[in-house]
Amino acid sequence: MDTTSPSAGAPALGLRETKKRETRQLISDRATRLFVEQGFERTTIAEIADAARVAKKTVTNYFPRKEDLALDHQDEFVAALADAVAAREPGETPLAALRRAFLAAVEAQDPVAGFAGPAFTRMIADSPTLSSCLRGLHDRREEALAAALADATATPPDDITPRTAAALLGGVHRVLFTRIQQLTLAGNTNAEIAQVLREEAPRAFDLLAPALAEYGRS
Repeated sequence: MDTTSPSAGAPALGLRETKKRETRQLISDRATRLFVEQGFERTTIAEIADAARVAKKTVTNYFPRKEDLALDHQDEFVAALADAVAAREPGETPLAALRRAFLAAVEAQDPVAGFAGPAFTRMIADSPTLSSCLRGLHDRREEALAAALADATATPPDDITPRTAAALLGGVHRVLFTRIQQLTLAGNTNAEIAQVLREEAPRAFDLLAPALAEYGRS
């Protein structure tokens, strides 16, 4: 390869991006530790900056809102259901794809599905701000799912059918997410919670079968 070409600058750009990702992760990790130790509401941006050894401006540049520091997988959470629908197998319905994806998340004990551990789960439960933010993320996830269902069925985005289907499917996921939180706060391990969800989740999805068993079959 000709190292005098413009592409020779690419490794330096890669190093800069790596450094930015490392700084972002460091700030998030230090913030989460403080939130767990002393509560989200009582922790200040200045304390987070001191713990991460960066300026307050650096913290807010990476995380414009304080809650973004605690819930730093928001985009992944919001997109999860829509992505499962978009990636469904040929002939698979959205209901079947979402059921399969959720059960896979249970097997993986995926934090995005709710397996966040007792300290993190308690941090959210004890914070009115984070609890409200989480409800908003569920709303956004349902909206993204409605758009994906509209696209999958060649239906206008404002049509009542994909919006209703998204509300039903999103509602089941809210119930299951909350169930994982409740079991976590009750002192169950992730392995114990996964065992419960293996039995309960299929029952929850089965309740939607009469309405959605054939909806959106590709």
